[in-house]
Amino acid sequence: MAFTLALLTGLPSDIAFALGAGVLSLLFAILYIATVLKKDQGNEKMQEIARAIREGAMAYLKREYTTIAVFTVVIAALLGYFLSVPLAVTFLGGAVLSALAGYIGMAISVRANVRTAAAASKGLRPALDVAFKGGGVTGFFVVGLALIGVTGFLWLYQEPLLLIGFGFGASLISLFARIGGGIYTKAADVGADLVGKVEAGIPEDDPRNPGVIADNVGDNVGDCAGMAADLFETYAVSLIGAMLLGSLILGEQGISYPLQIGAGAIIASIIGSFFARGSSIMKALYTALLISAVAAVGIFALLIESVSILAAAVVGIIIALLLFGITEYYTSKKYSPVRSIAEAAQTGPGTNLITGLAVGMKSTWAPVLVIALGILASFWLAGIYGIAIAVMAMLSLTGVIITMDAYGPITDNAGGIAEMAGLPKKTRQVTDALDAVGNTTKAVTKTFAIGSAALAALTLFAAYVQELEIARSAAGLVGTVAFSLTDPLVVAGLFIGGLIPFVFGSILMSAVGKGAHAVVEEVRSQFKDGLILKGKKRPDYGRTVDIVTKRALREMAIPALLAVLAPLVVGFLLGPIALGGLLMGSIVSGLLLALQMATGGAAWDNAKKYIEDGHFGGKGSPTHKAAVVGDTVGDPYKDTAGPAINPLIKVMNTVAIIAISLIVLHALV
Repeated sequence: MAFTLALLTGLPSDIAFALGAGVLSLLFAILYIATVLKKDQGNEKMQEIARAIREGAMAYLKREYTTIAVFTVVIAALLGYFLSVPLAVTFLGGAVLSALAGYIGMAISVRANVRTAAAASKGLRPALDVAFKGGGVTGFFVVGLALIGVTGFLWLYQEPLLLIGFGFGASLISLFARIGGGIYTKAADVGADLVGKVEAGIPEDDPRNPGVIADNVGDNVGDCAGMAADLFETYAVSLIGAMLLGSLILGEQGISYPLQIGAGAIIASIIGSFFARGSSIMKALYTALLISAVAAVGIFALLIESVSILAAAVVGIIIALLLFGITEYYTSKKYSPVRSIAEAAQTGPGTNLITGLAVGMKSTWAPVLVIALGILASFWLAGIYGIAIAVMAMLSLTGVIITMDAYGPITDNAGGIAEMAGLPKKTRQVTDALDAVGNTTKAVTKTFAIGSAALAALTLFAAYVQELEIARSAAGLVGTVAFSLTDPLVVAGLFIGGLIPFVFGSILMSAVGKGAHAVVEEVRSQFKDGLILKGKKRPDYGRTVDIVTKRALREMAIPALLAVLAPLVVGFLLGPIALGGLLMGSIVSGLLLALQMATGGAAWDNAKKYIEDGHFGGKGSPTHKAAVVGDTVGDPYKDTAGPAINPLIKVMNTVAIIAISLIVLHALV
C-alpha cells in the first residue's frame, strides 16, 4: 500500500502511507457523520431540548476559541520574532487542527444525543450503534488530523525539531479546552445537583431544574471537546517526540517507524470498529478495542522489520490494555472499591468522603507499576527510543479509545433528553443502561490519557536532554549533562516541579467551587417563588448557561499562564539543569495526582449510581444524599483538575524544548 501511494504521489513511501491513512481516517469519520445524521431525531419536544443543548455548547465553544485565539496569535508572534517563522507556522498548525478536531467532534456529539434517545425506543442495539458512531466521528477526526498535520509539516520542512511547535500549539489548545471545559461542566453539574437533588429532592435531569441544560452542555464541552483536544495533543506530541529521538538515534529510519505505527493503527481501529455490536454494551466496546489492538500488532509485524522495535510496540499495546482493566476494577459498580464507597455512605457524607479518598489513593499503585514495568521492558528492548515507540504504539489506539470516551457524553445527554421529554420508562431504561457504561468508559479513557501523557512527557524529557546537549555544543560548552541528586539545582527543580500540579489543581478546584456557588445562587433564586417546582413556570435555562460560560472563560488565564511561564522562569533564573529537575518532578507528581483524582472521582460517581440502582436504601434515602456529597467532591476531581494535569506537564516540556537554546545562551551571559 505504502509503495503504491508513493508511486502515485511521488512522496517518500512512509510519508505517503501516513498521509493516506490520515485521509482514510477522515473519510471514515465523514461516513459516520452521514450515517448518524440520517437517523430519526424523535418528537418535537426532544428536538427542542436537543436544540437548547446544541446552541449552548456551540456558543460556549465559539467564545472559548475566540479567547484562545488571542493567546495563540500573541505566542505565534513571539515564536516567529525570537526563534523562527517556521516554528510559528507549525505552532499555528497544531493549534488550528486541534481546535478543528474538537469543534467537529462536538458538533456531531450534540446532534447524535437526540438521535440516540430516539433510537432507544427501538431497543439497545440501535441506540448503541448511533452513540458509538457519533463518538467515532471525534475519534477518527482526532487521529486523522493529527497524523496529517505532523506528517505534512515534516514533509514541508524536513526538520523534526520544528514539529515541536506543532506539539506546543496542540498542547496549548488542549490546556485551555481542559481547563475551560472542565470548569464549565463541573460548575454546572455540581451547582445543579446541590440544589436539585439535595435541597429540592428532584431527580437528575428534571426539566424544572434551571441548571439542567447547562449541565448537559457541560458534558459535551468537557468530555467531548476537552478529551478530543487532550488526546489530539498527546498523540501528536508522542509522535513528534518519537521522531525527534529517532532522528538523533537511528536517522531516517527512526523517523519512519512512528509514522508506520500511527498509520497502521488507523487501519486496525477501522477494522475494530465493525465489532462494536451486540446486546452487552461493555462487551461490544471492549471487543472493538481488543480487535483493534490485535489487528494493530499484526499490521505492525508487517511494517516493522526490527524485532526489538516491534516488541517495544507490543509493550505499548499491553500497557494500554492493562490500564483499561485496572481502571474498570476501581471504577465499575461490579467490583468492591465502588461498593465500599457506597456502603460507607450509610453512616453519612464523612465516611463516604474518607473511603472515596482512600480508594483514589489506592488506585494509583497498579497503573504506576504497569507504567514502570513498561518503561523498563521497552528500554531493555530498544533503549530510550524503545520507550518512545511503546508510547506511540499505546497512543496509536487513540481513534477507538476516543470513540469510547465521546460515546459517554452522547449517552449522558440521551438520558437527559429522555428524562426531560418524558419518554416511556422502557426507553429510559435503555438510555440509563447506555449511560451507566458511559461513566465507566469515560473513567478508563481518562486513565489511559493520564498514563499516556506521563509516558509522552517522559519521551519529551528525553528529547529535552538531547536538545540541551546540542545547544551546549553549539554554545561551545564541553562535557555531558548530568542530573544528579547531589546537585542542589536538580533537587530544587524537582521540588518546584512536584509542587506545580498541586498548585494548578488547587486553582481549578477553586474555580469549580466559585462557579458552582454562582449556579446554586441562580437556581435558588429561580426556585424561590415555588412556581417552577409546581410546574407553573418555565425555568430560564439561558441565564444559567451564560453564568457558567462567563465563569469558565474568566478562570482559564491564570492556570494556562502558570504552565507556560513556570519552565521559562525556572530556566532563565536557575538554568537548564534546574529546569530538567522541574520537568522530572512535574511528571512524577502529576501522574500520581491525576490518577488519584480521576479514578477516585469516577469511583464516587459510580458509588452514587450503585445506590440509585436500589442498594442501601436507593434514591432519596439518607445514604443516597451522603453519596451525592461524595460525587460533588469527585466531579471536579475527575473531570476538571485531574485530566487538566495531562496538558500541563506536556506544555511545560514543549516550552522547555523550544526555549532551551535561549536558556543556554542566557546562562553563559
